[in-house]
Amino acid sequence: MAKDKTVYVCANCGQESPKWVGRCPACGEWNTFKEFTVRKESVSAAVPGGFRQALPGEPLRRRPIPVGQIVTDEEPRLDMHDEELNRVLGGGLVPGSLVLLGGEPGIGKSTLVLQTVLKMTDKRVLYVSGEESARQLKLRADRLVPRAGGKADGREGFLSRSSCMVVCETSLDQIFLHVRNEQPQLVVIDSIQTIMTEAVDSSPGSISQVRECAALLLKFAKESNIPVILIGHINKEGTLAGPKVLEHIVDAVLQFEGDQHYMYRILRSIKNRFGSTAELGIYEMRQDGLRQVSNPSELLLTENHEGLSGVAISSAIEGVRPFLIETQALVSTAAYGTPQRSATGFDLRRLNMLLAVLEKRVGFKLAQKDVFLNIAGGLKVTDPAIDLSVVAAVLSSNVDTGIESGVCMAGEVGLSGEIRPVNRIEQRVAEAAKLGFRQMIVPRHNLQGFDTSKLKIELVPVRKVEEALRALFG
Repeated sequence: MAKDKTVYVCANCGQESPKWVGRCPACGEWNTFKEFTVRKESVSAAVPGGFRQALPGEPLRRRPIPVGQIVTDEEPRLDMHDEELNRVLGGGLVPGSLVLLGGEPGIGKSTLVLQTVLKMTDKRVLYVSGEESARQLKLRADRLVPRAGGKADGREGFLSRSSCMVVCETSLDQIFLHVRNEQPQLVVIDSIQTIMTEAVDSSPGSISQVRECAALLLKFAKESNIPVILIGHINKEGTLAGPKVLEHIVDAVLQFEGDQHYMYRILRSIKNRFGSTAELGIYEMRQDGLRQVSNPSELLLTENHEGLSGVAISSAIEGVRPFLIETQALVSTAAYGTPQRSATGFDLRRLNMLLAVLEKRVGFKLAQKDVFLNIAGGLKVTDPAIDLSVVAAVLSSNVDTGIESGVCMAGEVGLSGEIRPVNRIEQRVAEAAKLGFRQMIVPRHNLQGFDTSKLKIELVPVRKVEEALRALFG
């Protein structure tokens, strides 16, 4: 007789333990181990070491083959009819893949997926909702149809051509029955925290249910070659709930982020087995859904800051996309004994390093002043090429002198005060020239072998921070 086996899994990192412990030995968190019941193999079919003993004459399911004999063809991908989503996925949705889309409540995860599947009129889609009723989904679809369809024959005409099937179900066994009856080409689960299976005796959303349901959906996707999109929640720490065990199971993890007070939404790839994790998709939230932002620089630079201090424009790159962002800084005298350092959309530790470089190498005394930094538009930028714009914005606010309009910059600042070269300078310069900037400050080393004769923008090469500040402020 098969017996049940109980293991304990850390809800933070996925570490397993045969018994409950107070502190996880892998991640160090306290009180994170949850009970998880699994099926144990029959004792008669087991051998020491945990391997099942093969029966006499039992054929092997698969045979090892040399790596040189493995046939590799380019994976066909499903067109999502969304350029931003296709780029973040690596060119489209791979058949048989399991994709997890996570984000804060109300950020627009279900809106993004629903408006995407409504556009896929050539594919049969099964949309499984465990959180909303069919009437709520219909009301949302009515609101999204002008954005998804763009047809002149009306909302009902477009919805009648849509091949999206909706079912409200939380039982995974029933979902598999619906899949067998409908034979879809894409399955959407909204959300994985509401799905449960009878094989696990726990409530929906628990670590055991999420882990078992995700594993069964992965097995289904690989065996049937039908892609599955999971919508997941995030916990109070801002990471995907599930927790890490869910990220290890799926093929791709996409995080939908952005401040609810801003109109922009950013789609990032945290994990992708079929593409790059450096890609970035930008959307604009509107009343009728999410609009793709093909040129984010024009939206991020809509304000005119002529004569205002503490504002610098930098050319950054996320993935393969260059765009210009606005760096804002405010420097004021510290009202208390300890000066404040605050950064929004930028690494605070890197800001402290840049302030130390300014004080040590350039001679500006900022130790007794509050420094506040903000990346406009609600973006979170990790490109080191914006170091120069951060330094320029801080000094512009410190001396209360504005930077001339039409000037942008790109460069990484080193600890000795040097301006280090950045990658893909040609794309950064082309983006600045396209938006009408007349002058750009770049590292001197980047101009080696760079043909500047046909450029419509003036490039100012600098080697140290002092040279850049001299070019900006005279």
